[in-house]
Amino acid sequence: MDSIFHEKQEGSLCAQHCLNNLLQGEYFTPVDLSSIAHQLDEEEREYRTFLQQPSGNMDDSGFFSIQVISNALRVWGLELILFNSREYQSLMLNPITEKAFICNYKEHWFTIRKLGQQWFNLNSLLTGPELISDTYLALFLAQLQQEGNLDCI
Repeated sequence: MDSIFHEKQEGSLCAQHCLNNLLQGEYFTPVDLSSIAHQLDEEEREYRTFLQQPSGNMDDSGFFSIQVISNALRVWGLELILFNSREYQSLMLNPITEKAFICNYKEHWFTIRKLGQQWFNLNSLLTGPELISDTYLALFLAQLQQEGNLDCI
């Protein structure tokens, strides 16, 4: 497991760690994600009163929205498809055949990724990558889906 990139939690930058663990390298910094969040905020400003509103795409703790993660992935030509969406359901995909999942549990982003033929939980709160069997993956994803906290790429 030494060759698996696993960025550990620092502050509240779980979106950064989630993306870097997904991409298997140090590709995004807090500044990169803040830039994307500010760009999204500018695009969303339709009313003058909104200018006084705090960002909906990031907060002072370093938490970034799903929109920031989605835009960051587009840089790499990756598309985020919500697991609970009609689009995903219409594809009738088997989760085992996917490549990765971005999960959000209690305001914490983390990645589950297939590397080679094995699945790994690359949650930045873990001390290292955690091997996941296909059977456990299906159960884990089902539990997260029930709670409405699962996004898929």
